[in-house]
Amino acid sequence: GLALLDAGESMKQMAEVKDSLDINVKQNFIDPLQLLQDKDLKEIGHHLKKLEGRRLDYDYKKKRFGKIPDEEVKQAVEKFEESKELAERSMFNFLENDVEQVSQLAVFVEAALDYHKQSTEILEDLQSKLQNRINVASSRPKREFKPKPVITTTLEIGDNQQHNGIAYSSSIKSSGSSVHMDQPCCQALYDFEPENEGELGFKEGDIITLTNQIDENWYEGMLN
Repeated sequence: GLALLDAGESMKQMAEVKDSLDINVKQNFIDPLQLLQDKDLKEIGHHLKKLEGRRLDYDYKKKRFGKIPDEEVKQAVEKFEESKELAERSMFNFLENDVEQVSQLAVFVEAALDYHKQSTEILEDLQSKLQNRINVASSRPKREFKPKPVITTTLEIGDNQQHNGIAYSSSIKSSGSSVHMDQPCCQALYDFEPENEGELGFKEGDIITLTNQIDENWYEGMLN
């Protein structure tokens, strides 16, 4: 039981460390990564899509050179070059920020490493506690199983005794009389409801006269 409590407490500590890892990773890695996707990568995608459209327009007008005004071809070239420059610049700026991006990844790895270190320390501490419990249990002398009877009795003539829930006496004295009975008796310490035929039911405090010993642990008796 105590070993399970130790294990449960260790699992609780590991769960708390895992929660701390989740918060750290979200704030310092996932959120910046999401911002990168929503802003920088989205902007690059927009420029690339616009560049592709202007490239197709330029190719179309270049093939029709001589059939369309030169001004239209010139404008198509200028727009294509403009989009090409914007797309290249956005990708260049993105790659120039690789120090920041790699740093964020390093923070994630550091957080994961710290989580595993703390988890290892917790598990090593638990392992030590369990090993100590094993050593203590192994050093204790072995005990033999001894089944306890439902009611056991021990009588000592002339003295009052209590044994396994029943108090015994070799004689009783009737109320208002000094006459002693020669039969042994006992006093019930708790209620008993008979479940089988022949069993005697009694209440706490009842005096039971023992009339016959069946074996070492069982007696027949009657209520006074």
